[in-house]
Amino acid sequence: MEYEGINGAYSLKEFVSKLPKPRTIWLMIPHQTVDELLKQLVPLLQKGDTIIDGGNSPFKDSVQRAKKIKNKNINFLDIGVSGGPEGARYGASLMIGGDKELFGKYEYLFKDLSVKGGYGYMGKSGAGHFVKMVHNGIEYGMMQAIGEGFEVMKKSPFSLDLYSVADVYNHGSVITSRLIGWLSQAYSKFGDELNTPECCLGKVPQSGEGQWTVETAKELGVPVAIIEGAVRFRTKSQNKPSYTGRVVSALRHEFGGHEAKTNEE
Repeated sequence: MEYEGINGAYSLKEFVSKLPKPRTIWLMIPHQTVDELLKQLVPLLQKGDTIIDGGNSPFKDSVQRAKKIKNKNINFLDIGVSGGPEGARYGASLMIGGDKELFGKYEYLFKDLSVKGGYGYMGKSGAGHFVKMVHNGIEYGMMQAIGEGFEVMKKSPFSLDLYSVADVYNHGSVITSRLIGWLSQAYSKFGDELNTPECCLGKVPQSGEGQWTVETAKELGVPVAIIEGAVRFRTKSQNKPSYTGRVVSALRHEFGGHEAKTNEE
């Protein structure tokens, strides 16, 4: 595949050996698998190499990983990445934690990977994943509010065309946003009922960041009733699907390509 610009590797050892020194390795894997991969990867690296965790890892884990890796003279950055498939194609939003000098070294890379103005240094190790965790908690609450509002309209006596409502909302209203735009797209694809198995079963999975936000807020003594309610809704939706759940599922489908599932991820 080298003629297509792809240089394959069939083991971590071969992969590491093919990288120019000092090596930079960007991980985009589920947080549950990061420690196991690091256990295999770090012994293959040398002083001055850098590992970037671009997945959604719990920030406390990132703090500990940075300490352990630094003791082996390996650099570590934690980066919260937002934007979904569109971000991968056209530029993501990057929230970067770690040593500030290391951030400066790689700033050219972050600028290339992000939308214009879409990256920033958040602070010491763990800060990138902390900010992304809160981002996802806010996302839970925003999506929940949209779902609840559209269910109210769905059950109103006015026989509303919800595609038209979403389209108008997304042209100059106070809640004009990418989320409303994605909902408008979903209505145009799947109709007002949003009952297509491809996207909108009404049972909404969750990947963990909303719950992490709630737990962290409690540790900090900060009430987060909206986010906590959205997390509870997703849990209850597994046994009690609803139109609100269809709206939230449709949003997840449109911005992230998430297929509908009948249980939690």
